[in-house]
Amino acid sequence: MSRLRLGVVGLGMASAPHARSLLDLADRAEVVAAYSPTPARREDFARDYGLPTCEDSAAIFDDDNIDAVLILTPPNTHLELVRRAAATGKHILLEKPLETSLQRAQALLAATDAAGVKLGVVLQHRFRPTGTALAELLRGCRLGTLVSASVRLNNWRPQSYYDQPGRGTRERDGGGVLLTQAIHTLDLLISVAGTPSEVTAYAVTSPVHEMETEDLVAGAMRFDNGAIGSLTATTSAYPGHPDAIDIIGTKGMARLEGTKLSAAFHDGSDFHLEDEGAGGGTGADPMAFSHQHHRAVLADFLDAVATGSQPKVDGHEALKVHRLIDALLRSADSGTPRRVETL
Repeated sequence: MSRLRLGVVGLGMASAPHARSLLDLADRAEVVAAYSPTPARREDFARDYGLPTCEDSAAIFDDDNIDAVLILTPPNTHLELVRRAAATGKHILLEKPLETSLQRAQALLAATDAAGVKLGVVLQHRFRPTGTALAELLRGCRLGTLVSASVRLNNWRPQSYYDQPGRGTRERDGGGVLLTQAIHTLDLLISVAGTPSEVTAYAVTSPVHEMETEDLVAGAMRFDNGAIGSLTATTSAYPGHPDAIDIIGTKGMARLEGTKLSAAFHDGSDFHLEDEGAGGGTGADPMAFSHQHHRAVLADFLDAVATGSQPKVDGHEALKVHRLIDALLRSADSGTPRRVETL
């Protein structure tokens, strides 16, 4: 199998697990060039990973020999960059979120659909074995019918995190804890239990941080079958704790917390699974985690391009969590319950 020729755009903090993944999969993907407008970042990237860089993004977007682009830039740049890649027929692997708003995310997806290129989205929690196992417990009816599905995200970010230019602003990031941190756990919830149909939420900036957007959210969710659940998400929970999903069914209950999945069933049996690669990233260092699930995202994307299939988390799948986050924020703004838009 020939190697996919790949360009990387964006060499900030998020590039580290992707670079390690690219080195692991060097037999399947060749990095032709990596770009950042900041010379120091290009120098650091080339030194740390031994991968080639370029001084102009046109060297990537205008090169007909490059098959795909890995985009790791701030959210408010995604729409323009995806349009540039799609216009030249390049497949795209895009760091979450899709964009800063639901409307811009939809426009981005429309561009890739019109061009007929693959769009994979880096929502790596979908590749956790514990998450896959939890979904199977529901699909296989071991937990019975869904009664409740709840999410807890207790992250910690110091004020210095939000003092970085653009961090936590509507203009650059599109939001706070929901779109930047909780998006991963909410996406995993959707993959397990489906998308809630209605939400009610409160979203505030706590006294812990000075920032433009929300660092604390609490809400309730209702699903089409009548199941209900709760949601809490924050970056003010010092020193940071594992994220958790609780699923209650008519035949048992399962909890996915950090690296561990545990389930107990009414018939007296139980189930346990641990994924060491799922730990970290909940505290002051947001990049303190293994890159193994990023590697799985990249491998899945390479498979999709090679076989003509869709990535496990393509643009349409990723849009589901954007619709949920949009409904949560609309509910918080209006003080009323909001329906979650469907595809």
